[in-house]
Amino acid sequence: MKKLLLFIGTFFLISISIFAQKPQKLSTNQIYEKIQKLNFLGTALYIAAHPDDENTRLIAYLANNVKARTGYLSLTRGDGGQNLIGPEIRELLGVIRTQELLAARNIDGGEQFFTRANDFGYSKHPDETLKIWNKEKVLSDVVWAIRTFKPDVIINRFNHETQGTTHGHHTSSAMLSVEAFELANDSTKYSAQLENTSLWQPKRLFFNTSSWFYNDETAFEIASKDFTKLDVGVYYPLKGLSNNELAAMASSQHLCQGFGRVTTRGTQTEYLKFLKGDTLQDTNDIFSGINTTWNRIEGGGEIGAILYDLEENFDFVNPSKHLSKLLVAYQKIQLLEDSHWRKIKEKQIKEIIEACAGLYLEVSANSSSGTPNSKIDVNFEILNRSDVTMVLSSIESSMDEKVFIKEATLFNNKKMTFKETINLKTDQFSDPYWLREPAALGMYTVTDSLFIGKPETPRPAKMNFNLVMEGVPITITKNVVRRYAERDQGEIYEPFEILPLITTKLKNKVLIFSDETPKKVSVVVKAGANFISGTVRLQAPENWQISPNEHTFNIEQKNDEDTVTFLVTAPENESVGKLKVVASANGKEYSKELIEINYNHIPKQAVLLSSEAKVVRLNIEKVGDKIGYIKGAGDAVPESLRQIGYTVEEINPSEINENNLQKYDAIVLGIRAYNVVKELKFKQKFLLAYVKNGGNMIVQYNTNRGVDVKAPYGLKLSRDRVTDELSEVIILDETHELLNFPNKITQEDFNGWVQERGLYFPNYWSQEYTPLFSMKDKGETPKLGSLLMTKYGKGYYMYTGLSFFRELPAGVSGAYKLFANMLSVGKGK
Repeated sequence: MKKLLLFIGTFFLISISIFAQKPQKLSTNQIYEKIQKLNFLGTALYIAAHPDDENTRLIAYLANNVKARTGYLSLTRGDGGQNLIGPEIRELLGVIRTQELLAARNIDGGEQFFTRANDFGYSKHPDETLKIWNKEKVLSDVVWAIRTFKPDVIINRFNHETQGTTHGHHTSSAMLSVEAFELANDSTKYSAQLENTSLWQPKRLFFNTSSWFYNDETAFEIASKDFTKLDVGVYYPLKGLSNNELAAMASSQHLCQGFGRVTTRGTQTEYLKFLKGDTLQDTNDIFSGINTTWNRIEGGGEIGAILYDLEENFDFVNPSKHLSKLLVAYQKIQLLEDSHWRKIKEKQIKEIIEACAGLYLEVSANSSSGTPNSKIDVNFEILNRSDVTMVLSSIESSMDEKVFIKEATLFNNKKMTFKETINLKTDQFSDPYWLREPAALGMYTVTDSLFIGKPETPRPAKMNFNLVMEGVPITITKNVVRRYAERDQGEIYEPFEILPLITTKLKNKVLIFSDETPKKVSVVVKAGANFISGTVRLQAPENWQISPNEHTFNIEQKNDEDTVTFLVTAPENESVGKLKVVASANGKEYSKELIEINYNHIPKQAVLLSSEAKVVRLNIEKVGDKIGYIKGAGDAVPESLRQIGYTVEEINPSEINENNLQKYDAIVLGIRAYNVVKELKFKQKFLLAYVKNGGNMIVQYNTNRGVDVKAPYGLKLSRDRVTDELSEVIILDETHELLNFPNKITQEDFNGWVQERGLYFPNYWSQEYTPLFSMKDKGETPKLGSLLMTKYGKGYYMYTGLSFFRELPAGVSGAYKLFANMLSVGKGK
């Protein structure tokens, strides 16, 4: 027991290093836990639809208490959600949520996988979901995940039998899991996969149910008598944490979804409903009857005899004393005929050997990026912190297959450093692989089938350190990183990226032209290397005019920028198209924009998207000029309003008082403002006074969980939404001022909307409000609460659940006209 109590505080130090993006350096507590996992040969796969759907309590329990290899298959990357920490939405939000999932798995001990499904937003029925997703492709991805991960046990987060009662993505994830359970072992299904994997039949399938899925507690208590019950509130002395604390820390990585939470402790039961497979022999052990020992595989008995003894007699003070036995076990693992387990266990034991030897291997570039077929200097640091006889024989670069022969003995705590130059021989960038090709509404395009399911693009720049420990050859691979220090931050690690020689950027992703007056359009050109010169031009739709035809640029320093300006003139009539940037240098063309995403809780991300903007020639009128905007959860509405000529100032809620709002022609509250800006409840009296004195106030959607928007008259939010962006919109009063001034609003203005009509509509309001529209999804009753307006004193108050935060950045003409009318209402006289 004494050994279990050593180094309790280590986990907190490791957590800090995760957030700082530094490589994990294992304590002896963690080494011991990894030996325990090395000695458990069982696998569990948890399946749901989105990031933050996963039950981190159960994943952490299986990975840390049971010691099972545990994975989470999220069918989507959460691209259709909202972002509480920044302006990124759609594919950029998907990149953030992917990294948040990886950060969560770093804490709870799981592994992460995906399908090609694109989260297109809320769906009310799996029929709609599976039509937009392309059921066959997503199902094949689920089968691929099962065949490659080879779980003994699969656990669904959602109920496959309750179609149409909850989010269609949720139900679909369970339905596809149930269908894939047998298909994974059917050689006639998705047979092309078998060139790179093999058939697999999981032993059991469960549904991770709870009282939430039942009408009342009594019904759940009756049903739960037949469920497997797991107490996931166990305490881990090696971590100084309970499983619930660990799970809360993991779940809190979903910051862009507002999942930060306090930790909890104590007994907590998770319920698993058996769906398919072999009957449980022990109802409290989901692996009962499954051989999870080394005897599971041919030749594993000898390995187990070594490693079980090592686990029983592990030395927490001097783990290097175990290296001789670990190296013997490593050699035996290499001889296993079972390629699946050989690959898994070889990776696990090499990590343990590296940690027991106190071996530090690092290769750091002088810059965080390089361009294809260029040369970079890299710095090596090698350190053996044990008395084990060790030789660094060579280092091999994965980029150019260059081999650096060393044949150097690594003495205890004697650091070895040197520099080398490598050639980045590749035509591929290190950007997210699923964003390289145009995506459909519900599916990402992935051309390399071996990438399907991977959470991120494998790092192309790697170094293979070829070592000999006590006469045993062993190769340890490390990614090239960028390590440096800032005086106000300390040591910083960043991924090393391979990026284009030139990237370009249009500041605005939507350009709105209300007349034929030329607009200045600036293009920022960024160099990926020193001394880059070339030309840049704009490709425009037919009848749009660009002047001049092209600009030249000359940039001396890497990462420096040059800005060139074009005059763009729209045609006389309404028109919609794309404005594309093409740069040329050294006989090649470049058409990508580099977007860097940098938050403290995830590694820095480099995303490459097409360098283009939507251009819209729109006949639009507006009244008023100065708009005050109170930010909520983050959106691009302010910039969209500037596009049509408004002066938009962002208001700091703490500075709102009875005197400083009168200068605005209208005040707009960003999405979920009352959900996330706590100070608003103290400032509402000033906002309503502004309306009473003659101002216009527009409140965009808020979620209905525990929030009161403090409207001037009774108004209650609900979860009502219309998810079909093509659903018919009925105008309730065509003569209403808001629909006629300064722009005439018709049903045609709801053409071209994206992702949805709107969300979280009010379902109750007092008689003072006037509803403007009626809309509904198929098979549902009409929803009238998408836009409500009331006169309050001399001004107007409007509440809207229409998804302007999606439509304006997408350049939807009708959305601009309608929003301009809302800002202008009451000003016609």
